[in-house]
Amino acid sequence: MSSARVDYIAPWWTYWLHNFPHVNLRFQPVDNSFLPEEENYQQALMFLGCVAAAGLGLNLLGLAVYLSCLCCCRRDEEDQSKKAGSCCVTWSAVAAALLTCIAVGVGFYGNSEANDGVYQLTYSFYNANHTLGGVDSLVSGTMGSMRSGLHLHLARLDEIFATRGDYVQTLRFMQQMADNVIKQLLGLPDWAEAEMDLASVADHTANIEYYRWLSYLLLLIVDLIICLLACLGLAKQSRWLLTTMMVFGVLTLVLSWASLGADLAIAVGTSDFCVAPDRFLLSQTKGVIGTDILHYYLFCNQSLSNPFQQPLTVFQRSLTTMQIQIQGLLQFAVPLFPTAERDLLGVQHLLNSSEASLHQLTALLDCRGLNKDYLDAMVGVCYDGVEGTLYLCLFSSLAACAFTVMLCAIPRAWRQIACKERDYDDIDEEDPFNPRARRVGPQNPNLTNMHSFCSYSSSMGSQSSLQPPAPAVSTAPVSDYTNQNALFGGTPRFENVPLIGRGSPPPSYSPTMRATYLSMTEEQRRQTGNDFQA
Repeated sequence: MSSARVDYIAPWWTYWLHNFPHVNLRFQPVDNSFLPEEENYQQALMFLGCVAAAGLGLNLLGLAVYLSCLCCCRRDEEDQSKKAGSCCVTWSAVAAALLTCIAVGVGFYGNSEANDGVYQLTYSFYNANHTLGGVDSLVSGTMGSMRSGLHLHLARLDEIFATRGDYVQTLRFMQQMADNVIKQLLGLPDWAEAEMDLASVADHTANIEYYRWLSYLLLLIVDLIICLLACLGLAKQSRWLLTTMMVFGVLTLVLSWASLGADLAIAVGTSDFCVAPDRFLLSQTKGVIGTDILHYYLFCNQSLSNPFQQPLTVFQRSLTTMQIQIQGLLQFAVPLFPTAERDLLGVQHLLNSSEASLHQLTALLDCRGLNKDYLDAMVGVCYDGVEGTLYLCLFSSLAACAFTVMLCAIPRAWRQIACKERDYDDIDEEDPFNPRARRVGPQNPNLTNMHSFCSYSSSMGSQSSLQPPAPAVSTAPVSDYTNQNALFGGTPRFENVPLIGRGSPPPSYSPTMRATYLSMTEEQRRQTGNDFQA
């Protein structure tokens, strides 16, 4: 993608984020230009984090109000109300689970995109650092060979050609050419400081990105685990597991809002840089690197001339002139001064190596290499990096919604579990239809005459061996006999048949059902009394 581009074009979402209102902590508008060293601009980014903190406060306040209403308002405990509440809890759990899964998927994608963008940025920094390091190495190596090696050879040749004034004059001219080459090399910018800065920035950026990527990966895993454990607690109706997950849910909700504020501030600040990166780079390199040089590398257009063309041309011409002079001396001076051949060949070898360094230096100083690194870095930051950060903002928002729904569902489920346990604890132990009565029957002598109705001790034998109790043993009044007869459908033959013969276990009554049973008994008693009076 970057190889086909001739210029950097910021993506549309950077302009959208760049147009976000920039307000400092004193609620005053701030210029949206990327100026990270200014206090007002820093406060504008902090204000976005404060907006996320305000959202967290409103979220927690809404949860507190909801829990207060849930604790204060008593709902009816009839079966229909319980079913409606259970359905509400179920759908809330399903919605929270779906939102969490979607949020985790979006978070994984956003985290990977942001990591790819930062990796591309650091890779471009390392490439640019390698280019600048190569330039600095070639310049320093050529200057060192010209100052030391060439000067040493020319000094020895000056002694050898002392009797020939024309040869000595040629050596003086070659020394002037070498000094001219050194002067042109000194006119090139010193890239050593820029090289060190790029290396340190790349190292710090890589370290920070590693810890950021790992933190988000752990947060995604924790969100998924908390959601799964909360669903497990709802399925198993475990009160301690639901309580634990509610505490962790609150902590995760806080982390989600905090990450939303941080990601939003980073996205807006990076977008402010991506909209006009050349303006910021020009302001940062002012007085260090010339404006023409920076424009040459940032835009790399055919209309821009190479600012290093003149010194490189002078360098090439000086080397060509020196090589011509050495060729003449090798042809005419060596037959007269055989001892000069070694130093002349040494000078020729040094000039050839300097010419090779010149070609490499010309290629490294060309704008295409560094401009490609610049475009790759901008694509990594402004395309993949900002896009991944936006997906992380979406993840934080979805996670906050999911855990809000989960925190609303858990207290309601916890209350339903408590109501069920209270219903089981409120069952009357003396109820003859309560299964617990068979466990406490031997300790309660008043219930011994009901043993044949509720006991399962005869289930191992044949049903025909069960003998109905004798009529003389029963001490129940006529009204009780009538009530039992009416309760079993008015058929007398069912009153002495054990319940096990009907293929179903004895029922147990809740307090509500027992109250209904007592009211029916009382009404039948009144009807019986009216019949006797009539």
